[in-house]
Amino acid sequence: MAISFVLDKFEGPLDLLLHLIEKNKVDIYDIPIVEITRQYLDYVNQMEKEDLNIVSDFLVMAATLLDIKSRMLLPVEINEEGEEEDPRAELVARLLEYKKYKAMAQELQDMETGARGLLFKLPTVPKEVAKYEPPIDLDKLLDGVTLAKLQRVFDSVMKRQRDKVDPIRSNFGTIKREPISLENRIREVMRFARQHRRFCFRQMLEQQGDRLEIVVTFLAVLELMKMGKICLTQESIFDEMNIETIEEEGSETELELDLEEF
Repeated sequence: MAISFVLDKFEGPLDLLLHLIEKNKVDIYDIPIVEITRQYLDYVNQMEKEDLNIVSDFLVMAATLLDIKSRMLLPVEINEEGEEEDPRAELVARLLEYKKYKAMAQELQDMETGARGLLFKLPTVPKEVAKYEPPIDLDKLLDGVTLAKLQRVFDSVMKRQRDKVDPIRSNFGTIKREPISLENRIREVMRFARQHRRFCFRQMLEQQGDRLEIVVTFLAVLELMKMGKICLTQESIFDEMNIETIEEEGSETELELDLEEF
C-alpha cells in the first residue's frame, strides 16, 4: 500500500528554506545547515517530478546546501581582511532579501483585499477645471511656419493698426481746459451784483457755461455772503432765491481778498 503525502505549495526554493527556518525556530543568521539540508532534501524527494522547470530550481538549491555543508566540514577560511568567512553568508543575504520582498508582497495583497470594501463616489469636477484646456503645443502650432509667412502675418497686423487711425483727427492737438479761479469768480459775481443790485440766483447761473463753472459760482456766492457783501432771501421753500447787494449804491470799493484762502 502506497503512502500519500500532503505537502504545502511553495513559490520557490527560498520560500521553502524560510518555511523550514521558521518551523524549526532557528536564527536565520546561524542556520543549522545539516538539519535544514536534511529536511529540504526530504521535501524534494517527495515532490512530483512532472514539471522539470520547478524541480530543477529546487535541485539547484539542494546542490547549494550540500556545497555549504561540505565547506563547513573543512577548516575555516580567512579572507584578506583577516576575518573568518562563513559559507552560509551568501545564502543568508539571499534569504533576508527574499523575506523582505515577500513581506512587501503580503502587505500589498492585504491592501488590495481591504480595498474591496471601499466605495468611491463619482468624480465632481468644478466647471472651471472641466473647461481647462492644456497648453498649446508650440512645436505642433508652428509646424511648417517660415520667416516669410511670419513676415506676411506681421505686415497684415500692422496694416490693420494703421487703418484704425484717422489721418485727420490724429493730427488734432489736445484741448486743455483753462482753470477756473475762485478769486476771479468772486470779483465777477460782485460786479454782477453791483450792476443789477437785486436779482435771482437762477438768473446768474443761467449765464454759466458748464457744471464746474456753476459750482465755482455757487462757492463765490457763499464766500460773498460770509464777507457781508451780499445777502440771500427766500420767501418759502422751493421759491426762487433772491440775491441783493448790501453796499449802498455809488459806494463801490475794490474787494480785498485774502489770496491764501483760495
